Amino acid sequence: MKGVVLKSTGSWYKVRSFESGELFDCRIKGKFRVAGIKSTNPIAVGDVVHFHLEDHQEEQGVISRIQDRKNYIVRKSVNLSKQVHIIASNIDQALLITTLSKPITSTGFMDRFLSTAEAYSIPTIIVFNKIDLYRDEELTELEYREAIYRAIGYKVIKTSATEKIGLEKLKEELKDKITLLSGHSGVGKSTLINAVEPNLNLRTGMVSHSHRKGQHTTTFAEMHPLQMGGDVIDTPGIKGFGMVDMKKEEISHFFPEIFALSEHCRFHNCMHLNEPQCAVKRALKENKIAATRYESYLNQLNNYDEQTHYRTTSH
Repeated sequence: MKGVVLKSTGSWYKVRSFESGELFDCRIKGKFRVAGIKSTNPIAVGDVVHFHLEDHQEEQGVISRIQDRKNYIVRKSVNLSKQVHIIASNIDQALLITTLSKPITSTGFMDRFLSTAEAYSIPTIIVFNKIDLYRDEELTELEYREAIYRAIGYKVIKTSATEKIGLEKLKEELKDKITLLSGHSGVGKSTLINAVEPNLNLRTGMVSHSHRKGQHTTTFAEMHPLQMGGDVIDTPGIKGFGMVDMKKEEISHFFPEIFALSEHCRFHNCMHLNEPQCAVKRALKENKIAATRYESYLNQLNNYDEQTHYRTTSH
C-alpha cells in the first residue's frame, strides 16, 4: 500500500492510506538512509511511503520504502551539529505567518525565510496576522511592508482570527494544496488554522507578557487534512531562520528585485557592495528597492543569523 506520513512520534509514524484514507500506525525495519542527507529522522511528515500490514494486525504496518521527495525543509539538529532534522517534505507552498505586535516579526527573519523558499521554488504567501491589535504605528509599518512585498510579487493576506478578517481569502489559498505553516511562536498559527477549520482544534498558547514571545505549543510537525481539500503542516515555532549550504554569490539570486536589476550592473559577477556602476546600489539610492531588503541581503552575505539555521532543498 501507499500513503503519506502525517505525524512522527519517535519510532512510530501515522500514515494515511491513499487508497482508503484510513490511518495506520507504522514502523520501519532496519536503517533508512536517504542519499545526500544525514538526518536525525529518516522519515518526515509529508513523505510518501510504501508499507504493508504486519501479520495479524489490521491497523499496524511496516514501511518498506520512501518515494523520492520533490523538496524538503530541514533545520540543524540541536544536539548533533553535523546532522539535520527534516521538518517536512513534498510541500506545495509555504504560509509565512507574521505579526507586528505581540510578538513582532522582524523583516530580517521574513527575508531569510523568503530567500530560502525562493532558492528551491517553494511559493510563499505572507500573512500579517492579529491586525485587530495594531495601533497607528503598527498600521503604518503594515502599509510599508505590504507595499514592499507586493511590489516584489509576493501574495499578502491580512488576517485576524478573533475578528474573522481575511479568513475567506486564506481558505482560497489553502484549498487543495499541501501548505507548510511557519513563523515565530506566538504569531497565531494554530489559532488562525482553527478559525479556518474549527474541527481541527489545534492546541494554542498564550504570549508571554514579560518577553512578548510566544510559548511553544507545537512540539512536532504534523500534517492535518482540511475538509475543503488539501493539508496543512503545523510546525514548531521557529526562533531563527538562516542559510545553510548556500553559496555567497548565489544569495542575490533569491531576492527577486535584486536579481532583476543585476543584469544592468557593469560587472556580471557584481556582489552589489562597492563595485562601480552597480545598478542595485543606484536603485537603492533612488528608493527603487527597500532599504530593509538590501540590509537583509547584506546580513545574509555576512552569514548573519539569529539563533537556528534552517534550509529547504529540492530535487
